[in-house]
Amino acid sequence: MTANLLAHETSPYLLQHKDNPVHWRPWGEEALAEAKATNKPILISVGYAACHWCHVMAHESFEDAETAGVMNDLFINIKVDREERPDIDQWLQTMLQGIGTSGGWPLTAFLTPNAEPFSGGTYFPKDDRAGRPSFKTVLKNVSNAFAQNPQGIEQNVTQLRQLFERISNQSRAGNLMLEDIEHSAIRTGQAFDIFFGGMSGAPKFPNVPLIELLWRAYLRNGASQFSQLVHTTLDQMCQGGIYDHLAGGFARYSTDDRWLVPHFEKMLYDNAQMIDILTLVWQHDRKPVYRQRIEETIAWLLSDMRVEGAGFASSLDADTDGEEGKYYLWTDAEVTAALEGTFVQRFKEAYDIVPEGNFLHDGRRNGQNVLNRLIGVRGYTDADESLFATQRQILRDARARRTPPARDDKVLADWNGLAISALANAGFVFQKKDWLDAAQRSFQFIVDKLGEGERLYHSYRAGKRKEWAFADDYAAMIRASLVLHEATADKKYLDQAKIWTETLNREFWDDAAGGYAFSREKGGPITLHVRSAADTHAPSSNGLMVGSLARLYFSTGDQQYADRAENILRVFAGDLATSYLQMGAFMNGFEYIATGLQVVIVGPRNDARTTDLVEAVLSRSLPNRLLIVVEPGENLPLGHPAFGKTMQGGAPAAYVCQQSACSAPMTSPVALAQSLILPAPRQAPGQTA
Repeated sequence: MTANLLAHETSPYLLQHKDNPVHWRPWGEEALAEAKATNKPILISVGYAACHWCHVMAHESFEDAETAGVMNDLFINIKVDREERPDIDQWLQTMLQGIGTSGGWPLTAFLTPNAEPFSGGTYFPKDDRAGRPSFKTVLKNVSNAFAQNPQGIEQNVTQLRQLFERISNQSRAGNLMLEDIEHSAIRTGQAFDIFFGGMSGAPKFPNVPLIELLWRAYLRNGASQFSQLVHTTLDQMCQGGIYDHLAGGFARYSTDDRWLVPHFEKMLYDNAQMIDILTLVWQHDRKPVYRQRIEETIAWLLSDMRVEGAGFASSLDADTDGEEGKYYLWTDAEVTAALEGTFVQRFKEAYDIVPEGNFLHDGRRNGQNVLNRLIGVRGYTDADESLFATQRQILRDARARRTPPARDDKVLADWNGLAISALANAGFVFQKKDWLDAAQRSFQFIVDKLGEGERLYHSYRAGKRKEWAFADDYAAMIRASLVLHEATADKKYLDQAKIWTETLNREFWDDAAGGYAFSREKGGPITLHVRSAADTHAPSSNGLMVGSLARLYFSTGDQQYADRAENILRVFAGDLATSYLQMGAFMNGFEYIATGLQVVIVGPRNDARTTDLVEAVLSRSLPNRLLIVVEPGENLPLGHPAFGKTMQGGAPAAYVCQQSACSAPMTSPVALAQSLILPAPRQAPGQTA
């Protein structure tokens, strides 16, 4: 069939390519059958809607008639949205690693007509450049190799097949001690940049699970080095160019080591995680800039990212009018014109606006500026800051007249789960009812649009849902359910978490090796069966589930949840020695189940004294917290350490429980808050969890 078949897809990324002269097919049985029938090798191009280099390769090659002609003559061409099909992306990224090539997007993979990978790469230029062959040259070389060297192709196929089998079946079991948390935190801290925060070097990504790991270390032992690394990282991100100072929200990463020059795409998962970590650290030191960034980022989510008034879109693009960052950058003259008559020089000093530009493109300044306050933070009065807020609004209004970046309005269950958790927790901590309401509406949207009985779908757009959910979807939505249960005390959220956990256990648990697999076992060409506790752009399902299973155990007293969490810890403990920088969520979950702090408040929920006790708990940074409010007459599970606890003298009372012991009752919010300062684990270091 000689046509581009993407017009009927729902993915914004695939629709970006529907008018290419390339005869694109969506992934599916029809495309694979066509490859077999024609005996043509398959070319799979994987990317996502907000990917800058995906756009570059599309403009250079996929929109070029000559290049498209070569592709159409020699290959069956398949386009894949990596966000819609993360299993395909994971499979082919692993293939690239297996042949010694760095991964990334756009991903270009070559498969046999039987859909067995044998070669690939990432971005290929249209013409020969800097020692790299042109894409047309690569296409012809691969086609010639397939036709003339079948033995070499088969050798590659066999080696990759063996690699997938090793990865699918490898054992990484080991023993995990509480002291391993300390060792991981120390080694992680040594890998951080003491001057600008984040992992040393460039580019820099907001790896929130690792920031949380360091923060937990500070709360455990009070070592100021951990606090300094966390605050340096968050301060630089909050004041740097990676943050959108006009509309809120963080970009995906910084191309430099100072967080100044961003890669401008905004991803839902990054912003959800940043809201979470800023809330956690704010609870300890009340830094005004952290609260401001939380409020601005949530405002951006609620104004710019909602789909059908409830769900959240996946991303905003980095490019507008074919130019990266064009929507966000300013020349000195543009700022002067927009802010004329408003003490513009003061603003330009504070936000680093200079005639030559502060934005480096290909290592050169071109007169463009990205707003930041990496230098202009101190020496400004409250009156200055009030004026800056007015000036930012003027610039935001001016920017709104530009062509806005495209939005990928695909709703993904896993990324929405992260956003729901962040909104619900922030709404609970800051007592913002509208945030909590938004989290509940989004949760119900996922249930209505992506739920089917006890199962979930992965993505939704334009009235259509696609692909059964992956383990990450269940893990993120289970966590969202449990955070909402804590924030609202509505039992329906706990019940939903139990249902999805049963589904996850039934469909994704590896009975032979333990741990959750990323995708369900099924036939077809994807032979990679991944079980991992390594975080990627978002926390791993196994890492998230350790903490969620702990919450379920503490909430219900059901030992099966604790047993499964401990199984996950054993299964992946062996990875920690070499992969600790990818296992932040896993280690954070381990600390939660080993030293979880349950605060039980017995009292009427509508009693102001109960509210005061709740607020005392929320005033402390407690990453291992589970707060339970019990109405008089309600019962906790029989095995719960606070079972049978009551109000005291007619007043609501709080009990702080760890392991199997609870504190004496406290009716004073001040006494409760003081008791929660840097709680120490009950288990001795070195004791097996």
